[in-house]
Amino acid sequence: MRGSPDMRLGIIGTGRIGRMHVENALALGGDHLGSGHLGGSSVEVVVADAYRPSAEAAGRDFGVTVAADVDDLLARGIDGVVIAGPTGAHAELILSSLRAGLPVFCEKPLTPTSAQSMELLEDIERMSGVVQIGHQRRFDAGYLAAKAAFDAGELGWIHSLDAVTADQLPPSIDFIKTSGGLFRDCSVHDFDIIAWLTGRRIVEVFARGSNNGDPAIKEAGDVDTAIALMTLADGTLATATATRFNGAGHDTRLEVRGSKQTLAVGLDDSAALKSAEPGATFPTGAPPTVFQQRFAAAYRAELVAFCRLIRGEIENPCTPAESIVASRVADAAQESLETGRPVRI
Repeated sequence: MRGSPDMRLGIIGTGRIGRMHVENALALGGDHLGSGHLGGSSVEVVVADAYRPSAEAAGRDFGVTVAADVDDLLARGIDGVVIAGPTGAHAELILSSLRAGLPVFCEKPLTPTSAQSMELLEDIERMSGVVQIGHQRRFDAGYLAAKAAFDAGELGWIHSLDAVTADQLPPSIDFIKTSGGLFRDCSVHDFDIIAWLTGRRIVEVFARGSNNGDPAIKEAGDVDTAIALMTLADGTLATATATRFNGAGHDTRLEVRGSKQTLAVGLDDSAALKSAEPGATFPTGAPPTVFQQRFAAAYRAELVAFCRLIRGEIENPCTPAESIVASRVADAAQESLETGRPVRI
């Protein structure tokens, strides 16, 4: 890298998501990313991981500096911290970063439970900390266009929303055991985007789940497919469906249905579905196989937003308080799944 970098980011956690953030951060200065760059600014990255061989592998693969540990990373003159480590470590890492006077980007969820997140939120607010949470769908072009249309009144009044988050293949059983369940791991993004797009609270949820795939998922205490029926504060109905076994590919979509118009997010030439109508050829493209492909541009855009938040150029696009709202819905959905009863929020 020539000269002094314009931005120094510390990235904690070098697993699947952390490595993606490293790659995206290093590319932020490239004009080839279109809106997903910092206008030619250069970015330097320092990484750390509790499992040092993982950090060293990232250092070799991406040519970035490897810190000895988190304390070493925080002391290296960085401008902001990206937390991509295990959920159980988020609170400690956020507080350590804020004590060092650094803005934080943290992958969702804030903590394993919404109750723990409320306690952490009090600490963040007491420290006047800047923390952006990684709900990347807020930066996806389709969701942004749907929100703009809704805000402009182009859809009329909304009578229903249907959200889908479908993985082609499940993650490892070890991950599933610590994920908190399908609603907290996957559908929480749908809960966040429905509230964000409509500006309305989700006040009740009724959930069901099933296990027809790998028996090990059931043995781990989770379901492989689930659906949540939600009622919004104004009576609007919404559903969120999630599965670990969507053979057609990774599928994330949202239909927003109104009295004037219906919009579908994620229904493009790479949609993971086929039409049963004779003669229909849409879609013709190859579907994504993992969520990182589906939201590649959104992940870059949220990191650009974090850099601009560090610079004081924008307001926080996803606050911890907003993230907790989605987590509370996920907790309620999990409770409903376990009890068989609707849960008020």
